[in-house]
Amino acid sequence: MRFHIMTLFPDMVISALSDSMIGRAREKGLIGIEAVNIRDFAFNKHNKVDDYTYGGGAGMLMQAEPVYLCYEDIIKRIRAMHPEETAEKKTRVIYLTPQGRVFDQKMAVELAAEEDLILLCGHYEGIDERVLEEIVTDNVSVGDYVLTGGEIPAMLIVDAVGRLIPGVLSNSESPQTESFGNGLLEYPQYSRPEVWHDRAVPQILLSGDHAKVDRWRFEQSLQRTNQRRPDLYEKYIKEHPENK
Repeated sequence: MRFHIMTLFPDMVISALSDSMIGRAREKGLIGIEAVNIRDFAFNKHNKVDDYTYGGGAGMLMQAEPVYLCYEDIIKRIRAMHPEETAEKKTRVIYLTPQGRVFDQKMAVELAAEEDLILLCGHYEGIDERVLEEIVTDNVSVGDYVLTGGEIPAMLIVDAVGRLIPGVLSNSESPQTESFGNGLLEYPQYSRPEVWHDRAVPQILLSGDHAKVDRWRFEQSLQRTNQRRPDLYEKYIKEHPENK
């Protein structure tokens, strides 16, 4: 899978995604990540990509043409790699905005099925609506708050989606057993020593009875989800009333 990030701060993006699990996956060729500088497609000597908004108001707005030219450049390269597919299939373009659908694990799984994903990072007061109408397929939010730009949300999505690509995680079961893998929060986990600060590992985890351990973990997931995310718990129980 390849991520194409349209940004004003490519060094920030690449630096953050060059370490840890995602960085190693990139080095191995399991995922591709490029950060394309929108300023490279500006049509003035100062690489200026923003201007005042029509109708007045505070702040500046990213102009349509540099964003569109950046998008076109990425699409041309995607088509060169897959000329037989692109005539029918439109590459998904994710615009990171508080006005979008809230990103969650279900969406991460959905996006992990794509071969190429374009992530558009806005700045200032946003981006000219006309280019958004032209190229964006999905408006996506990472939460009900406002950030200075779309780079951090874009990196969040790359991390959440990238780790679902086969081979990126060393343990193939991890995505299923983690929080949200089955609609519940993950159960508590313990490692050595057996007793730490007078707190002992639950005895059932030392029993060697895998069926009982699995049941305990499931019950802990239910209890923790009910306590910490009652919204998720109610949704899960509606879908699985037998586990109430």
